Amino acid sequence: MDDPLQQLSLDELRGRSSKKWRAYDEDVLPMWVAEMDVPLAPAIVATLTDAVTRGDTGYAHGREYARALAGFAEKRWGWTVDPARTVLVPDVMLGVVEMLKLVTRAGEGVVINAPVYPPFHGFIGHLDRQVVEVPLDAGHRLDLDALEAAFADEWVSAFLLCSPHNPTGTVHTAHELRVVAELADRHHVRVVSDEIHAPLVLGDARFVPYLSLPEATTGFAVLSASKAWNLAGVKAALAVAGERAAADLARLPDEVSHGASHLGVLSHTAALREGVEWLDALLVGLERNRRLLVERLAAELPEVGYRPGGATYLAWLDVRGLELGEDPAAAFLARGRVALSSGKGFGEGGAGHVRLNFGTTPELLREGIRRMAASCR
Repeated sequence: MDDPLQQLSLDELRGRSSKKWRAYDEDVLPMWVAEMDVPLAPAIVATLTDAVTRGDTGYAHGREYARALAGFAEKRWGWTVDPARTVLVPDVMLGVVEMLKLVTRAGEGVVINAPVYPPFHGFIGHLDRQVVEVPLDAGHRLDLDALEAAFADEWVSAFLLCSPHNPTGTVHTAHELRVVAELADRHHVRVVSDEIHAPLVLGDARFVPYLSLPEATTGFAVLSASKAWNLAGVKAALAVAGERAAADLARLPDEVSHGASHLGVLSHTAALREGVEWLDALLVGLERNRRLLVERLAAELPEVGYRPGGATYLAWLDVRGLELGEDPAAAFLARGRVALSSGKGFGEGGAGHVRLNFGTTPELLREGIRRMAASCR
C-alpha cells in the first residue's frame, strides 16, 4: 500500500475545514495540532459512506468496537482484552475524567509527568483535583524515584500516565511500567493510562499496554483509534479495567456511553479490523519523515535539540539556543508563518520548547523547517 503521507497536495489540504487548517491565516503552514495530513483508510471511507447512505446515524450500540480492539490488541501487542471489562466513552480525555471520578475525590492529587499533553492540566483542575507534576528525567523517561516520593503523599490518589508519551514520543518499557504498578499498589494510588497513541509506535520500539502486566490489576486504560487513523472528528473511545478494577468500572453511569458518536464507533471498529495494512504503510512513512526531520534540523537549525522518541508523529524540540524569547512558537508564527504548539502549556520543562507535527507530506515538512530557519535570520 502507498504511503498515506504522500497522497495529498497543499491545495487539497487547504480545502479542509478542520481546526488545523482553519485556525490560522491561509499563508500560515500549520504544524501544530495532532491531525495528520492523510486521506482516510479505504475501509473507513467505505464504512462511513455506507452508514450515511443508509441513514445509519442513530445511537451507538453493542460491543463490536470492544471486540475489534481485543482482536487488534492480541495480534499487535499480545494483550488479551476482555470486552466485558470495557465501556464505551465519548473520547479518551472524557474517559480519563470518568475513570478519575470513580477512584478519586475532590481536592486529592493526581500525578502527571511534565512536559505533557496540556489538557491533562485543564481536565484535572476542572474536575476539582490537584495537579502534581513529576517531570520526566533529562532523557525523557519516567523518574521512578520521584514518582515513589509523590505516591507516598497521602493526598495523592491517582497517576495519569501518558503512554506513549505526548509530546516526547517516549515509549515506556515493561520494567518501568512494572515498577509504576508496584509503587501504585504499595501506596494505594490508582493508575489511569492514556494510550491513545499506542498504535503509532515506530521502528524497533515496542509498546507495552499497562494492563498487560500482571502487577497492574487495579489500573485502567483508555484507548481509541482516533490518533492512529486520523479520526479525531468522529469521536469514540474505550475504557478498559484491570481485573481488580472491574467493580469500579461497573459503577460508571450508563449515560457516559451516550456521548460516543455512532459513526465514530463504526469507523474505529473498521480501522481496527480492516485498516491495519493502511496503518503499517503510515508507520513506514512516519519513520521516513522522522529521519527527514533529523536531517533537516541538522542542516538548517543545528542549534535545536531533538531527541527522537519511539512513537507518535509529534516532535518535542528544544529551541532555547535560538534565543527567540519566552514563547518561541509566537516568533516562528510571526516571522516564518509556521504554526507550532507552544511549549508553555505542557507544564514544567516546556519553556523554550515547541511541539512540531511531522505527520504531513515530506515536502511540507521540508518547507516547515525552512520557514523556521528563516525566522532566525
